[in-house]
Amino acid sequence: MKNKYLSLVEGPDREDLPKFDIGDTVDVHVRILEGTKERVQVFSGTVIARRGEGGREMFTVRRLVQGEGVERIFPANSPKIAKVEVKRAGQARRAKLFYLRDRVGKATKLKERKAKVDVNAAPSTNGTSKAKKGKKKTEAAAE
Repeated sequence: MKNKYLSLVEGPDREDLPKFDIGDTVDVHVRILEGTKERVQVFSGTVIARRGEGGREMFTVRRLVQGEGVERIFPANSPKIAKVEVKRAGQARRAKLFYLRDRVGKATKLKERKAKVDVNAAPSTNGTSKAKKGKKKTEAAAE
């Protein structure tokens, strides 16, 4: 449970960040100051951990660079993060994916998470339904 006094001090959370989960492949656009100039550098990888909540929330992104694993921990509410783009939704069955540190190559790939289907949504009208197909088969068999 979050301390109510601490939430008053921390301030509001960022609204512009998209919803992403553990296992998702993301591009994190980070603002970098070089002297008086500012540029944006993209760090893309798999989210292997999230921790904290509210203003203290952090997430860890891992990628392979020339065969070497590189992890960066980003504060979710940092002004240095320009934006976060979700490239691929990965399916994870656990909260932390630290086991990916021991894997190399294709073994680091995660299954794609399927989009949730709304049960109350109207059925598509781009083809015949299964019931109609079934009738045609039974009618053809009867003849």
